[in-house]
Amino acid sequence: MATLVLTSAASAYAGSAGLGFMATTALAVGAGLVGGVIDQALFGGNGRGRQVEGPRIDELQLQTSSEGAPIPRIYGRARLSGQMIWAAKFKEVVSTRTTQSSGGGGGGGKGFGGGGGSAGNSTVTEYSYFARFAVGLCEGEITRVGRIWADGKLLDLSAVNFRVYRGTETQQPDPLIEAIEGTGNAPGFRGLAYVVFEDLPLADFGNRVPQLSFEVFRGLSDVEGLIRGIDLIPGSTEFGYDPQVQIKDLGSGRTGPENQNNNSGYSDWDLALDQLADSCPDCGSVALVVSWFGSDLRAAHCLIRPGVETYDKITAPDAWSVSGVVRGTAYLVSQSGGAPAFGGTPSDGSVIRAIQDLKARGYRVLFYPFVMMDIAAGNSLPDPYSGAAGQPLYPWRGRITCEPAPGEAGSPDNSAAVTAQVNAFFGGAAVSDFTASAMSVGYSGAPEWSLRRMILHYAHLCALAGGVDGFLIGSELRGLTQLRAGGGSYPAVAQLKTLAADVRAVLASAKISYAADWSEYFGHHPNDGSGDVYFHLDPLWADPNIDFIGIDNYMPLSDWRDGEAHLDAAEAPAIYDLDYLKGNIAAGEGYDWYYASQSDRESQIRTPITDGAYGKHWVFRYKDLWNWWGNTHVNRPGGIEAGSATEWVPQSKPVWFTEIGCPAVDKGTNEPNKFIDVKSSESGAPHFSSGRPDDLIQRRYLQAVHQFWDPANTEYVAGNNPLSTVYGGPMVDPDNLHVWSWDARPWPDFPARGSLWADAGNWRLGHWVNGRLGAVPLRELVERLLADYGFADFDAAGLVGVVDGIVIDRIMSARDVLQPLAQAFFFDPCEEGMTISFRHRSAAQMIDLSPDAIVAAGAGGESDVAVARSQETDLPLSLKLQYIDGNADYRRGSAESRKLSGNSAIAR
Repeated sequence: MATLVLTSAASAYAGSAGLGFMATTALAVGAGLVGGVIDQALFGGNGRGRQVEGPRIDELQLQTSSEGAPIPRIYGRARLSGQMIWAAKFKEVVSTRTTQSSGGGGGGGKGFGGGGGSAGNSTVTEYSYFARFAVGLCEGEITRVGRIWADGKLLDLSAVNFRVYRGTETQQPDPLIEAIEGTGNAPGFRGLAYVVFEDLPLADFGNRVPQLSFEVFRGLSDVEGLIRGIDLIPGSTEFGYDPQVQIKDLGSGRTGPENQNNNSGYSDWDLALDQLADSCPDCGSVALVVSWFGSDLRAAHCLIRPGVETYDKITAPDAWSVSGVVRGTAYLVSQSGGAPAFGGTPSDGSVIRAIQDLKARGYRVLFYPFVMMDIAAGNSLPDPYSGAAGQPLYPWRGRITCEPAPGEAGSPDNSAAVTAQVNAFFGGAAVSDFTASAMSVGYSGAPEWSLRRMILHYAHLCALAGGVDGFLIGSELRGLTQLRAGGGSYPAVAQLKTLAADVRAVLASAKISYAADWSEYFGHHPNDGSGDVYFHLDPLWADPNIDFIGIDNYMPLSDWRDGEAHLDAAEAPAIYDLDYLKGNIAAGEGYDWYYASQSDRESQIRTPITDGAYGKHWVFRYKDLWNWWGNTHVNRPGGIEAGSATEWVPQSKPVWFTEIGCPAVDKGTNEPNKFIDVKSSESGAPHFSSGRPDDLIQRRYLQAVHQFWDPANTEYVAGNNPLSTVYGGPMVDPDNLHVWSWDARPWPDFPARGSLWADAGNWRLGHWVNGRLGAVPLRELVERLLADYGFADFDAAGLVGVVDGIVIDRIMSARDVLQPLAQAFFFDPCEEGMTISFRHRSAAQMIDLSPDAIVAAGAGGESDVAVARSQETDLPLSLKLQYIDGNADYRRGSAESRKLSGNSAIAR
């Protein structure tokens, strides 16, 4: 303590100086008084109360606010700083706390008897400051505001009260501004997108308003406004579908959020669904994908079970539970690359809350049970397609079949023996085996892990959640539905009919169907020399418990190759041509012709699709929905038409596309069903793809499909989607075109957090649309820019590319805005009559000029044309490209390419 130290020091000094008793005493008393003052300030000693007052500010430093600053205009997405447009006096909150302390016993100086110290109070007063202000961003109307940075670091939005105004022409004044400025004195800032912060804590920023920047989205709705339905994934996520934040035990007394892997303060689900609503404002239907795991491609041996990532996870307030199974007794998913190959099955409670939240948000819910095949590396399972040990890794569920598979020696296909294998796969779980409780469904039937147990469990769970609008009893089980028991019977189809009836008993009002693969829905033409042609799914499609024809539609829309020497190059200037893509929805591969072999595909030897026996070419065209849907169906055992039609009634039920989508990879429309996933045996790029990322082809695919099928679209052509004379609606329901896919893990945290999610690397070339919607195609961007500048006669139809975003931050001409785009994408404007046309330099036509074609000039008739060749050493040594990376906090980056030859050097 200061008193003790100073007193002791004074006594020591007096003794060493030879001072007398009185002088020593006086010096010690003086030192004690001074020390007491210091002691009180530091420690509140000597029994007297003390007061301590923390730092206090008199004025607030604000973010930049410049009068007359231009209002930016944004296209796509960008990071903006904005301008302070309103601020109130900072809010000061005073907090005082008082503590008591008791003095300890002390030895007194000679003649001053110290005695014990008495209790004293310490009062500490602290000041906290909060800012109330508004930041103008840009011209409205924007789509949304994403991330916010404060002093260059991501702001934790969970502790921030803020409101975003999108800049509409009808927005009303903010209630905080109006409360402070007075009724009628607050502007609505109409046409300006801005953000209002209410009581932003300033302690972390040195008691000042930090320098803020905002991620702003303003889409052009070329695709975003078309989407009417979405498939919500990942399907395998233990609590990723839960709107309620779950906390997990991290060990050593620490906890952390299980499903809040973002800085918004909300669950991943809530943020991802908010982003969906902003990005796809016309989306009305959400297909909720929920997965169990299949164990074997042999139907009789395949267990279908819910799984978990780990046995060691402890979560609260909910513990994981599915179908009465808890974490410690659940199936543990396999490992791939040192991490779980999948997330776990969504916990029952999270699924219930997800369904309820989707309905509360105004979405129709299509429940989509999904079988993921968990067959890991190193397995020794017999392969039904070859008999060899070891099945393909993480294969498609459509490959589940009998053992041996059709076409293999000893296969039970086309005999009664196959029925037992199919029945083992479906199982015997009954509707009465399930009992619903508060937030879960129990099972009391025979111990089996089967498709029926999975589907009936979720039927009861959906009922417990308050019901769903649609329910799928399975999807893409092509290898099973095409198994024959002889006499034209298909036991898996019969099982699906029974399952549909059982689900109807639980979900009386839901629309029920099966999601067939695009190669499966229309019929079975076994390649066994029999000549059989069966509409094998007709008993299911015609069943009264089936409400629609479900198709996972990944039909190819192109047959494109590099260069100009391929057949389709004569049909369109580029693969991105919308007329070309839309034209192939009812033409091209799968409609007019097919490739009989891979060598034929490489050589483009196309075999016409014809029906030489009966002239019904549509029977063999998987793309010919019109004739399949609009005609009676007649089976052909042995290639001969039966005497009567199948159960199918023409035009009796609508078609729902339960999945449509295209990977964001070069030539994705050649094979829209292909995906890149290094752990899976199904992984691969589309035909003739370079494997490069290509966001534009995904957008063009989605545009083509929606423009073709949706009668409400301005580009719709009458007759594309005929009306039924039975139910009065269109053949393909435009409200149920479900785009694969939107992830419940919000962007950009997915895919940025690669250490958290093992499939994050698949996003780059995958089917995901979140993280891609909001960017701007080059053509639409140039067209919008010119229209905003008042131009009317222009043609930008030939422009190809995607721009993350562009900001007009000051007054500039249209030419100044377009110039950096022209440099980046190598296009030029040119006049064609009264029209300004934009063409890529690569699209310029080459012409041959002979000397006779060149106009001569001068008296002697000599040509004025001269050819000059520069030295190779005069060419630039390197090319450096600077860019802004929207996936890395919009930081600037650069890439450089240097010449490897042709450089000059000084000879010495």
